[in-house]
Amino acid sequence: MLTSNIIDFMGHRKIASIFSIFLIVGSISSFSTKGLVLGLDFTGGTQIEVGYQNKADLIEIRNHLRAAGFENSIVVHFGSEKDVLIRMQGKPEAGLSDSVLQTLRISQPSVTLRRVDFVGPQVGEELREDGGLGMLVALLVVMMYIAIRFQYKFSIGAVVALIHDVIITLGFFSVTELEFDLTVLAAVLAVIGYSLNDTIVVSDRIRENLRLLRVSVVEAVINQSLTQTLGRTLVTSITTLLVLASLFFFGGELIHNFAIALMVGVLIGTYSSIYVASN
Repeated sequence: MLTSNIIDFMGHRKIASIFSIFLIVGSISSFSTKGLVLGLDFTGGTQIEVGYQNKADLIEIRNHLRAAGFENSIVVHFGSEKDVLIRMQGKPEAGLSDSVLQTLRISQPSVTLRRVDFVGPQVGEELREDGGLGMLVALLVVMMYIAIRFQYKFSIGAVVALIHDVIITLGFFSVTELEFDLTVLAAVLAVIGYSLNDTIVVSDRIRENLRLLRVSVVEAVINQSLTQTLGRTLVTSITTLLVLASLFFFGGELIHNFAIALMVGVLIGTYSSIYVASN
């Protein structure tokens, strides 16, 4: 028997579908025209870690590097405020670390070189291919699991929702031109797991209600199931977002994009569990 106070989610499914199509088309259009701003992990380049005796002024460091001709350098704190990581894309060059160190010592003679790492373009291309393959394998395994655990039609809905979430999350990075590196790729894979968790909970409740409720209208069963799981979904999403907000504000610049990708993914994943997978 249907309970009272049911939210009519499926009554708004057409508007939700238009909204999803708009986001997906916008994301794909941005991919086609702008692509992703790939980080050093994928393009190859040099990472230089330096240490200061006092707190390092990142703005001053960026200005000195830019004046010396290092236009595309990325400067962030690494660990403490006295440690700085400088990332430069492009083919690694001999003597690059010495040139950077000499530039920084103009204003701070006490700067010390901690380490230098090189990432070749061949390694970056391999990482890019492995990352894409990892996402495809994850989607296939998810589809197989849900098809076995539930029904084939549930697996289609879950995979469509996951593809929806991945495309929009990647589209966000393309539109905003935020750097896409290995940490962001890890976040995208985590989004797949998070969205899948929500989708499985909803699918399980829909399957149970299809057996228990003697209602011929499937939309009514789905509305009942979504209403019953809404509280759990909101609590999970809000608590997860609070943790991610803490990572964003206090975790340092190196994981900013990681936290942003997960926050976007959690929001889109919550939405897709209700309006994409169920629809």
